[in-house]
Amino acid sequence: MDIQIIQKKIFVIRGQRVMLDRRLSDMYGVPTKSINLAVKRNIARFPSDFMFQLSKEEYDSLRFQFETLKRGEHSKYAPYAFTEHGITMLSSILKSATAISVNIAVVRAFIFLKQYNSDIKILQLRIQELESKFNKKIDNINDVIEFLLAEPKISKTPKKETRVKIGYKLPKKQETI
Repeated sequence: MDIQIIQKKIFVIRGQRVMLDRRLSDMYGVPTKSINLAVKRNIARFPSDFMFQLSKEEYDSLRFQFETLKRGEHSKYAPYAFTEHGITMLSSILKSATAISVNIAVVRAFIFLKQYNSDIKILQLRIQELESKFNKKIDNINDVIEFLLAEPKISKTPKKETRVKIGYKLPKKQETI
């Protein structure tokens, strides 16, 4: 399976990256009902941080993101969302060769997204460092420009300049008595 195709099927819901049961069933080549039945038979393997059912509002929001709603394509029941760990757990209950290869591809897609996000965070930190560095320099440049553009201050009373005479000075004659 192509990782880019899988990435398009990953959504962020409740702050977690998840795949919906319908998208997984398409990839596994089995009906959605089969996956949900297998999960219900092994529900102890799927705590709430591995799998959860979407609320009506979440489902309605996602439905508008999909292609136009056609009769019979969308269930009236809210789908289940599987996190990365839930999808990994699916591989332990779905034993077909297709399920195993799909699970490997899905896990790789999640790993790629994690690496991509960590790279983005590193870039964001670097950009913030550069912004703070250049902001200081720009502030200094602005101060210099303001100084150069300011009108010089002229005092109203000119200062009396004292001149120092230069040259040879004759010694004063001493008076004789």
